[in-house]
Amino acid sequence: MRLESWTGAALALMLAGCVTTSPDNGDLGSKLPHTSKGQDARDAARIHTQLGQQYLADGDLQTAMEKLTRALQFDDNYAPAHTVMAVLDERINRPEQAEQHYRRAVQLEPGKGGPNNNLGTFLCRVGKGAEAIGYFEKALKDPFYPTPDVALTNEGICQLRMNDHVGGEASLRKALEANPQNGEALLQLANALYLNNDAFRARAFIQRFDALGQPSAAALKLGHDIETRLGNTDAAQTYRRRLLAQFPDSEPARALDAPASP
Repeated sequence: MRLESWTGAALALMLAGCVTTSPDNGDLGSKLPHTSKGQDARDAARIHTQLGQQYLADGDLQTAMEKLTRALQFDDNYAPAHTVMAVLDERINRPEQAEQHYRRAVQLEPGKGGPNNNLGTFLCRVGKGAEAIGYFEKALKDPFYPTPDVALTNEGICQLRMNDHVGGEASLRKALEANPQNGEALLQLANALYLNNDAFRARAFIQRFDALGQPSAAALKLGHDIETRLGNTDAAQTYRRRLLAQFPDSEPARALDAPASP
């Protein structure tokens, strides 16, 4: 069983911090400047980016596009607007435009961890893993990057996708050294060890993930497969019951009776 890389939760984490404040959800338009005359262009771009990010989160993609386009009209050099626009472009299946915006954000803030991590993550998603690794390394050189474990996790996932299992495991372990509560790193490392026929060590990491209290269908299926391979029928059945109870219509639940293989 292979886990999907860069889940929705991970993508949301990638966006965190793009804009430092949030608009009032009760009146999304109340903080919009009525005119750009006499207003600071950067402040107007920031406000429209906040609105675009909020509409994106709410699923109103058309309005999000309008707000982000307006943000870039106010200030095309505002990196967070390019980042949020890139995420929106990915959402509406425009990968070429998304790449342009991710790259523009890095051009504007070349030393910052966030934009470099975001571009690296995107590049690995679209099959440009070799180039992606360099951007993860740039992200990790930012001494003020608040979440280096995120870049390390994404680097590890990318390395595993490139069949660099030694490098991938090393990056994921570094991510857990930086943040032992990084659920994505725990889950990906458990999966990597399982696929490498090391179910005993995989169990330790899936148990640590489970202790976070953030169950997912993929994690419960992986726990089931690990315990099955170790011959622990009771533990495997516990995972099975939890998966069927909590995620009965999920693909992992439907795959329960499929042969478990690395």
